Amino acid sequence: MDNYSLIIIKFVLGMLCLILQINLLGKGNLAPTSAIDQVQNYVLGGIIGGIIYNSDISILEFIMVLLIWTLIVFIVKFAKDHNIWVRRIIDGRPQILIQNGKLLVENCMRAGISANDLMFRLRGHGIYEVAKVKSGILEQNGQLVIIENDEANVRFPLINDGQINIDVMELIHHDEQWVFEQIHKAGYDSVDDIYLGEYINGKLTLIPYPKA
Repeated sequence: MDNYSLIIIKFVLGMLCLILQINLLGKGNLAPTSAIDQVQNYVLGGIIGGIIYNSDISILEFIMVLLIWTLIVFIVKFAKDHNIWVRRIIDGRPQILIQNGKLLVENCMRAGISANDLMFRLRGHGIYEVAKVKSGILEQNGQLVIIENDEANVRFPLINDGQINIDVMELIHHDEQWVFEQIHKAGYDSVDDIYLGEYINGKLTLIPYPKA
């Protein structure tokens, strides 16, 4: 088999592996939401780009490398989706940069966010004063999520992946007991059963995890 045919076959196999990962792991796999997602994309690109032109590596070896990497990525994603501690270890935790209108300078410096960058991001949300921010959270993917000091302007879920957002709860003037009561009234056992909980017009709308 000549080199051009070998390259074409490997290229096709690489594309098939890419399609397989997209379908198995979700569309977000190629639109990284965390650092580990970006690393996965880099490694896959390195495997395909580095091996595809190496004639010393057979097609069978190429297939085995692709399958092993796909298996590793699948295991990592499964562990992240089903264990909160694993997710925190791999993806890290969001950083609170602004809390109750107070700028946490140490957290900003630790996250590598300059004052100019922070104010630029706030202006992108239509906010020009730090004091007007109830909570400013830097997500793992670098996005700054803003919760304003306005109950009518809640833009962040009250429950996210089975976890209660304390800042939103304070903003709507309710406590955890109220949240638990709403969950039980809706027929669910605990907050762990809730995939997403949105506070809309004074009511808590719950979206549960699918039943096994």
